[in-house]
Amino acid sequence: MDRNTIVGLLLIFGIVLGVSFYNSSQQRKFQQEKAERETAVLDSLMASGERNAVSDSTANFEPQTTNHILHTADRTPPTAHRSPFFTPDTLTSTEYVVETDKAVYRFSKMGGYLNFAHLKDIYAFAPRGEEKPPLILFDGRNTAMNIDLMLQNQMIVKTQLCYFASEYPDTLVVTENNNTLSLRLYPIRDGEIDNASYIEYLYTFSNDAYSFGFHINYVNMQHYLYPNTNVFTLQWDASLLNVERSWEVERNTTTIFYMDNLNKVGELNATKSEKKDFSSQLKWVSFKQQFFTTVLIADSGYFSSGQLATDVRSAPPILKHLSASLEFDVRNLYNGSFDMTMYIGPNQFSLLRTYGLNLERQVPIGWGFFLLHWINRGVVIPVFNWLSGYNISYGIIILILTILLKLVLMPVAYKTYLSSARMRVLKPEVEEINAKFPKPEDAMKKQQATMALYRSAGVNPMSGCLPVLLQMPILIAMFRFFPSAYELRQQSFLWADDLSTYDSVLELGFNIPFYGDHVSLFCLLMTAATLVYTWMNNKMMTMGNAEQMKMMRIFMYFMPVMFLGIFNNFAAGLTYYYLLVNLITFLQMWIFRISVDEGKIRARLQANMAKPKKKSKWQARMEEMVKQQQMQQKGRK
Repeated sequence: MDRNTIVGLLLIFGIVLGVSFYNSSQQRKFQQEKAERETAVLDSLMASGERNAVSDSTANFEPQTTNHILHTADRTPPTAHRSPFFTPDTLTSTEYVVETDKAVYRFSKMGGYLNFAHLKDIYAFAPRGEEKPPLILFDGRNTAMNIDLMLQNQMIVKTQLCYFASEYPDTLVVTENNNTLSLRLYPIRDGEIDNASYIEYLYTFSNDAYSFGFHINYVNMQHYLYPNTNVFTLQWDASLLNVERSWEVERNTTTIFYMDNLNKVGELNATKSEKKDFSSQLKWVSFKQQFFTTVLIADSGYFSSGQLATDVRSAPPILKHLSASLEFDVRNLYNGSFDMTMYIGPNQFSLLRTYGLNLERQVPIGWGFFLLHWINRGVVIPVFNWLSGYNISYGIIILILTILLKLVLMPVAYKTYLSSARMRVLKPEVEEINAKFPKPEDAMKKQQATMALYRSAGVNPMSGCLPVLLQMPILIAMFRFFPSAYELRQQSFLWADDLSTYDSVLELGFNIPFYGDHVSLFCLLMTAATLVYTWMNNKMMTMGNAEQMKMMRIFMYFMPVMFLGIFNNFAAGLTYYYLLVNLITFLQMWIFRISVDEGKIRARLQANMAKPKKKSKWQARMEEMVKQQQMQQKGRK
């Protein structure tokens, strides 16, 4: 490798570092400015008394954000004399509380919608040794739901500003016989409450499920709503909160998923703001985070149309601002309804699959390439779940899974090793050909002679490529599986606090461009093992021009160094798996080396070269093609 090539590589590496440093500094600057702006807005709202008070029932849970207001929702309740719907003069509490075995939900009395969700027995991330905070997906301020109602006088009223009354106590503990919460919006007629007419939000719960029914009922509302109105728009807004270790990783996996009336699942861009309009029907829409998802499912057929939008302009602890406007049809205003189901829970493949609605396609296991998701669905996930049933450490499960995969692939690896051994024992003959044709203009003759050597020895130089290609889908499938496996969330192993995120043995206190602000030991060990594996491979490489091979070797060493920066922020489960793959590969190669006699292979190849060979039609065509190329080159000269 000459000096210019080395300088070029250094310049490329310098440019990558420079761009990484610039982007990192710009992102920090944006986040700081955003946080300062939102803090200033919050301070001004608190000073003017416009912010809602948190009810006494939420005292056990501290909000996970102190610097964010959901700007899409005006939370100021209307005064009683201005509202066409009943609103009490004073509120003793602001929420209805529902508790199941799985979660605690709170529904705002102003608007009747879910505004707080705490999943029991699941916790947000905390470093080892620190108490884990409760997992709160909605904290009472970061979500809103609204329906615009057009009255007969063409006045538009927002339900999120209206009071929903209930005959139930403010706190409901779900049991088999006590599992519904009815919230009703009553109109005012001639100064009196019309109890025979109302819009009802009816919630139905199961004690052991992460989902609950959400039914919107219209009863005798034909006297109040605009005539012939049968289509309404449910406006749903949320600013999702960071609950995992890495805000950036969770943010880049947070987006909106949906399924249309053809059962096709799609998603909005996860790295930039996007808005998408739908004239077609939608079966469900979800606000999906890294390991949790909130899904709104249409049970009464479909949402007739909708508009979905994501806004990435956010700062910690807010991941993104998501919104959905979903149109739904109501049969009539006398006694019409629209039924839905809301799921708030883990983004777990096996759990979501039980709903039979393709909800599991929110789990990124390689859906873009059929081979990847079939490997994960048909092999990796079933074996992983089977091993999980034995209640052993997930670190040991990954070890067993890796050994099983390597055993299955051992025949392929053995085939690859035999191919490289055959090429290696022909090295003296290949070097003789290289010495015979040293000039660049003889490259075609050298290639022709080398191919003739392989043909006479019965060696196919491409035979080692196919086994490698067969292994690649499995490696990529595992690359998709480990970062998305909910089962690994907050599972510790050795020094790793959480196998679903990066392990950190040293916090640097500053950010290194392209690397990060911490040291991942699994990533370091994986990189070291990859360098050793590269060195072993380079020792066995025998083909090609010496200068070209030298450059190739340098690039092969350069790639593991690149991986050190790329994988430093990846899940510890993934880097641990790749480390195991390398270690088991070393063991395999040692076994192959002591079991394969290269002397016998060379004797067999020499015997093949001594036999007369009959050219196949394909070989004859290839030689004819080479001769024509040589004649064309001579003609140009």
